[in-house]
Amino acid sequence: MGKFFEIIWNSQLFSGIEKEEIQEMLTCLDAKQKQFPKGDFIFRTGDSTDELGLLLTGTAFIFHNDFWGNRNILSDITPGQTFAETFACAPGRVMTVSVIAESDCEVLFLNVRRILTVCPAGCSHHSRIIRNLLSDLAAKNLACNEKLAHMSQRTTRAKLISYFSAAAQKNNNFEFDIHFSRQQMADYLSVERSGLSLELSRMKKDGLIDYHKNHFVLKRG
Repeated sequence: MGKFFEIIWNSQLFSGIEKEEIQEMLTCLDAKQKQFPKGDFIFRTGDSTDELGLLLTGTAFIFHNDFWGNRNILSDITPGQTFAETFACAPGRVMTVSVIAESDCEVLFLNVRRILTVCPAGCSHHSRIIRNLLSDLAAKNLACNEKLAHMSQRTTRAKLISYFSAAAQKNNNFEFDIHFSRQQMADYLSVERSGLSLELSRMKKDGLIDYHKNHFVLKRG
């Protein structure tokens, strides 16, 4: 865990926990580290798990495929972020989404049952990680609501305006980078890639945005 210690310590899950306590906690939580090459599934729809994942390196996507194979990206995962905790907290529930390595990834798996079971000593750092887990789940619920707000818009332009407005607000700047490719952005917003590319060109022509590759600038028009 040595080379990834700073990522673990700076993660939301271990926020507020002293460095010297972390290694002891990782042993207590039955931490396991695993590598996934680009394109490999970390979890598949239909899997069940009692472990959450904490991404150490690379990028991963959480997505859902319908019966006909249409992909809907729900969120991306970057180093220090966790995933699958909702399903791990619901024993016996099978996953309705998949998690795939978008690039070569290393993942730390932690046993959720051991997180939720407070040790007899009632140590403060154990209580802290439970609070952190709840905070993380709440943040992901808000992110899900944000995505629903984008998708509830009636047109591709309205979805893009909602998405870009949220990105500008998060970055506190009208100029920002989007880490999704065009296909990934289309999958996230549940629109056709060709329609998305066409609407981006129209918005640029109308003076609403400017962009070069994944760098975007919002304008008043």
